[in-house]
Amino acid sequence: MKLSQPLTRRLALAAALLGLALTADARPIEAIKKSGKIIVATEGQFSPFNFYQGAKLTGFEVDVAEALAAKMGVKVEWKTIGFDALLTGLQQDRWDMVIASHGITEERAKAVTFAEPHYCSGGVIVAKDPAIKTAKDLGGKVVAVQVGTTYLENVKKVAGVKEVKTFPQDTQSRAALQTGKVDAWVTDKFLALTATKEDAKFGFKLGEFLFVERIAPAVSKGNTGLAGEINKAMAAIMADGSYAKISTQWFKEDIRCK
Repeated sequence: MKLSQPLTRRLALAAALLGLALTADARPIEAIKKSGKIIVATEGQFSPFNFYQGAKLTGFEVDVAEALAAKMGVKVEWKTIGFDALLTGLQQDRWDMVIASHGITEERAKAVTFAEPHYCSGGVIVAKDPAIKTAKDLGGKVVAVQVGTTYLENVKKVAGVKEVKTFPQDTQSRAALQTGKVDAWVTDKFLALTATKEDAKFGFKLGEFLFVERIAPAVSKGNTGLAGEINKAMAAIMADGSYAKISTQWFKEDIRCK
């Protein structure tokens, strides 16, 4: 079918605008400060780091991001989305920063730029059976883990695991252990500590670290100006006691990387 010239021009203009939208650059720190807000994405399903209490988004990482933004002189506009889509959305410049307990890995560092770590932790083994404590003990067992995480990457490295069951959210992995659908669950150390207190009736037992990692906020690949401002703000809240106050509120200890 032959198109009229006006329609052809309109379609060409629409295609050009779409192309610009798809190739838009990440916002530099100057544009963020001029707008007065930084768009930050997180999962909102990873208590006590980022989660909802009713309609309110809260958690350790939410408080840290708000403190960082205050030092940078801007407000936070929050976005919540599934963990798997967070870094993809960052690559598409849908938000300026992600703070959602992403461990720094070589593979992730190829796709995004990490700021300095806001805490250090690692993946621990959680089970009801006190005999399941170490990586060796996972042999012949069914293990629950969240997709898209370093927990999954490291469980896959353990020899002899019978089956790895993956779930979109870590709360679903936790529920699988609660209901006896799996033998063990691998998750963040601090989240696991919270789970053992909240789910005392299930008799969760903490085992050993499967691995240790540094966790950091991420920005679009190459947006070093923004990463640098985040690093300056991070150093400031760690120096003035703000970070220690937030960390102690959520964990009764300072969980910065030593």
